[in-house]
Amino acid sequence: MSKVHLIDHPLIQHKMAIIRDVRTGPKEFRELVDETALLMAYEVTRDIALENVEIETPMGMARCQMIAGKKVGIIPILRAGLGMVNGMLELIPAAKVGHIGVYREPETLQPVEYYCKLPTDISERDLIVVDPMLATGGSAIAAIRFIKERGGRNIKLMVLIAAPEGIQAVQAAHPDVDIFTGAIDEKLDSNGYIVPGLGDAGDRLFGTK
Repeated sequence: MSKVHLIDHPLIQHKMAIIRDVRTGPKEFRELVDETALLMAYEVTRDIALENVEIETPMGMARCQMIAGKKVGIIPILRAGLGMVNGMLELIPAAKVGHIGVYREPETLQPVEYYCKLPTDISERDLIVVDPMLATGGSAIAAIRFIKERGGRNIKLMVLIAAPEGIQAVQAAHPDVDIFTGAIDEKLDSNGYIVPGLGDAGDRLFGTK
């Protein structure tokens, strides 16, 4: 069974409170999601492989460690996942970015794929799938399945807020994928939204509501 990592650093919790606030406008919302994604990426990459190197300093040689050859891929679930990409690239500028477009069918809440473009060397990369919300889990489950079908193997899921139902669904469908979240909320409502959540992340990011 996969592990669930609750990233409860004080800076993340502070920013999450402002992100949730109904009074936070699109500009500030985007900036905070970007900053929170950067902070979360620090934890998500904590187990990245290192290798020993020798570095010449002005005072002599030093034995140091640097990130090994393993490459990283960031895969946002469109459209809301786009808001988390730039923050992660600040920390991991060499990462390649793929895109998966999945929407929830309004009546069944089931995922439908409409776009998928991934790095050609996906099998060689540590992959981080990003989406602000893990609600029913349908979109994340489908996105991870699409990645696996195209050769992806080492996959993590990073979200700002998760519902217990979504966590359970992802763990059941993909027990090899660890989940990193900034908060675990109470439940889903009848429309499949997280309560208390933050509303529709895509609408709040792009001002479309």
